[in-house]
Amino acid sequence: MVEPGPADTERTRTLWFALLLTTANGFLDAYTYVSRGGVFANVQTGNVIFFAIDVAHDHWAAAMAHVWPLLAFIAGIVLAAHIKSGRVERVVPHPLRWTMAVQAAALAVIGFVPASVPHSYVTVPISFLAAVQIGLFRNIGDLAYLPVATTGNLYRFVEAGYDGFVERQAASRRAFGVYGALIAAFATGAVAGAVGSRAWGVHAVWLPAAFLAVTLALFIVDRRALR
Repeated sequence: MVEPGPADTERTRTLWFALLLTTANGFLDAYTYVSRGGVFANVQTGNVIFFAIDVAHDHWAAAMAHVWPLLAFIAGIVLAAHIKSGRVERVVPHPLRWTMAVQAAALAVIGFVPASVPHSYVTVPISFLAAVQIGLFRNIGDLAYLPVATTGNLYRFVEAGYDGFVERQAASRRAFGVYGALIAAFATGAVAGAVGSRAWGVHAVWLPAAFLAVTLALFIVDRRALR
């Protein structure tokens, strides 16, 4: 696959970009769980478990609430693969920037959706956007990571720590620091999401929308600095 926009792609591989994105996603998982019906819009493992529990108790309506985000997640991965193929860039220049802009705008709109509306109207688009992020943004330099979950990053954090401090590999010590920062960013976002959702309810989603808007602005500023 040929990734679109080489200059933009390089920026998505920087630590600052990964930290902003990871913080926003930690916030969103807490937000959807607290304010939008106890559904994890980003981490689909939780939805699979909750689906199984609801099915076991014959709570079919509740079970389906966890199915729709899963299907949206699959669709988002398909779109991300299409963007990475380079076909989208033939029609839309700078597709990565447009991806960030659409995500920020979608979250801003979601903040206006009242809590009385069925939660799937919110959790489904958030799951779709999370999948697009996973498909497009998975590397910091040569290090792989996940912006929407902690388990994989925690595994790599411990493994890098062993290799860095026991096997004395300098590159692994750097990776240890990077993964530690990502875990801290996700946890910080989750805490902010829980606190913000309690304080501001459904409007709390405007904070991660602002994170993504800042990220988009940094893309544009960096691009102009290169000229």
